[in-house]
Amino acid sequence: MDDLTLDEIRLKLAPAIADAAIFDGWSDQALMSAAKQSGIDPEVACIAFTGGAMDMIAAWIGTIDQRMADDLTPERLATMPIRERIRTLVQYRLDAVKGQEEALRRALIIQAMPQNVARAVKFGWSSADLMWRLAGDKATDYNHYTKRTILAGIYGATLAVFIDDESPDKSDTRAFLERRINGVMQFEKAKAQFLKPRDRFSVTRFLGRLRYPAR
Repeated sequence: MDDLTLDEIRLKLAPAIADAAIFDGWSDQALMSAAKQSGIDPEVACIAFTGGAMDMIAAWIGTIDQRMADDLTPERLATMPIRERIRTLVQYRLDAVKGQEEALRRALIIQAMPQNVARAVKFGWSSADLMWRLAGDKATDYNHYTKRTILAGIYGATLAVFIDDESPDKSDTRAFLERRINGVMQFEKAKAQFLKPRDRFSVTRFLGRLRYPAR
């Protein structure tokens, strides 16, 4: 334990803090409980989380990101259609916090506080960016940003359903996620069709002919 960096200590403690947060919230009490359980010096644990609850939540999200990247590599996902890759990645994150719904609820409340919103948005963007990169996305134009913004919105909306879902095996959440992804895929298909070059009618060509009549 003495050889661990502060970043490593944060990642080591985060899952235990999340378990404690179910009962104690994202508090110093939860941090001390996790430190004791993990064999980390409480004073060192406090140094690792000087930013309080948001630092604890960031570390928890970091552990989920790390496990997702380890388990769902681009090579493993490459055999799936793109919509299935995204569904699998989001579902992985939901499964990772199953049983910790109360900790998640408290984390979302903390992130929604005015002083925390900007940082919370970065959390969502970062996780969405990682999911798209694991899915094989290499877009560098405006699609890079729109894809991540849309996915962050889907993920956030699905979390809101997930925390109150008491259906067997979270079937209501799965159905909600499926509908949201279907909606986005339909939008992307329509957008691609709209942007595809057409041989039939071109407004630009039409206006050009009005200005410069063919001879």
